[in-house]
Amino acid sequence: MKLFWFLPTHGDSRYLGTSVGARTVDHAYLKQIAQAADQLGFEGVLIPTGRSCEDSWVVASSLAPFTEKLKFLVAIRPGIISPTVSARMAATLDRISNGRLLINVVTGGDPDEQHGDGSFLTHAERYEVTDEFLKIWRGVAAGESVNFEGKHLKVENAKTLYPPVQKPYPPLFFGGSSEAAVDLAAEQVDVYLTWGEPPAAVAEKIKAVKDKADALGRKVRFGIRLHVIVRETSQQAWQAADELISHVTDETIAKAQQAFARFDSVGQRRMAELHGGRRDNLEISPNLWAGVGLVRGGAGTALVGSPQEVADRIKEYAALGIETFIFSGYPHLEEAYRTAELLFPLLPLDHVKPAGQVNLTGPFGEIIANDILPSTLPKPDAALEPTPAPVLAAAS
Repeated sequence: MKLFWFLPTHGDSRYLGTSVGARTVDHAYLKQIAQAADQLGFEGVLIPTGRSCEDSWVVASSLAPFTEKLKFLVAIRPGIISPTVSARMAATLDRISNGRLLINVVTGGDPDEQHGDGSFLTHAERYEVTDEFLKIWRGVAAGESVNFEGKHLKVENAKTLYPPVQKPYPPLFFGGSSEAAVDLAAEQVDVYLTWGEPPAAVAEKIKAVKDKADALGRKVRFGIRLHVIVRETSQQAWQAADELISHVTDETIAKAQQAFARFDSVGQRRMAELHGGRRDNLEISPNLWAGVGLVRGGAGTALVGSPQEVADRIKEYAALGIETFIFSGYPHLEEAYRTAELLFPLLPLDHVKPAGQVNLTGPFGEIIANDILPSTLPKPDAALEPTPAPVLAAAS
C-alpha cells in the first residue's frame, strides 16, 4: 500500500469556501508541506493542474532539490503541449530528481478552461488526442525514434537524446470515468485513478478497466484520490468535518455547482450526483463524506472518522484492488502530520519504517523533567479506548 499527500497549489485554508482561515500559499509554504511529507514517509505528492493552480512542472522542479525520497506526480496535458516536448521535459525532471517523477495524464474536463488554453476539441476528440499523444510520448520517452501519423497528431523522427532514470519511462497515472477513459486506461497507462466514490461504485470501475486490460494482455494498477479527516475519536472527526464547511453559504454552493455544471467530465458529474448540492445528507457511505465537493471541483469526498475507522475504510478499498491512496486535508501542513501519526501505524505501508524503529540521533517527544525519556505509545487500538469515568464514593 502506498500513501501520497497533496500540494495545494490552488490555495489552502482551515475552512472551505471563504477567506476566513485562509493562508498564503507561496514557495516557502509549499516547501514546508513537501519536506514534511518527505520526512514523515509519504510515498509522494500529487501536484494539481489547471488555470487555478501554480504550474505543476515548475513547482516540482523547484521542490525536488529540497526533498530526498519524495516522488512528484506531475500533470501532462495532451492537446495543449507537444508529446515530444513533454517527453523531453519528463526525462529531464526524472534525471534531475534522480527517478522521482510520476506522470498524471489529464485530458481536461472544463471546456471554458480548455478554450482559454487554445483547445476547442469535444470530449470525444480530447480522448482521441490523448490516445495518439501517449503512443508518441511512450515511444519517445522509452528512447525510440517515433514516426506517427494519426487523426490529430503527426510526428517524424520524434526522439529525445537524454533518457529518464526510470525504465522504460516514469509511470503513467490517469483518471476518467467515461467509456473512452476506461479504454484508454486499459491500453496505455500504468495506474488508473478514481475519485472517492462508494466502494461498490469503485469496484465496478476497477472491474471494467481490469477486464479490458486483461483482454489486451496488460496489467493495470489502481489508485484512489480522497481527502481525509481523521481525529483521535469519531466524534472529533465529524465535528472537524462540520467545521470545514461552517463558513460555506448556500449562495456559494449554488455558484460552485453552477460552474461545475458546464464541465463535460463524467467524473465531475458523478461527484456532483453524490450530494446533489445539498448539505443535509453528506455521509454517502460509512465514513465517506461528500461535503468537500459542495464547493471544490475534482475530488470531492473525504474519509472521516477515528484512526481505526478510517484505516478500516482504506483496507476496504485495498481489498478491491486499490494500491495507491492520494490523500489531502485542510490545512495541508498540519493534516500531513496528523494523517501520518494516526494512520501510518494501522496500515501495511511499504514506504514507512516499521513501528518501533526510532531515530535515536535526536529528540522524539519532549524530555520530561530534564531527565526522563517519554514512554512509548500504547497500541493504536488501546489509545482509542475511552478513559473510564472515576467512581465517586457516596458522601457519608
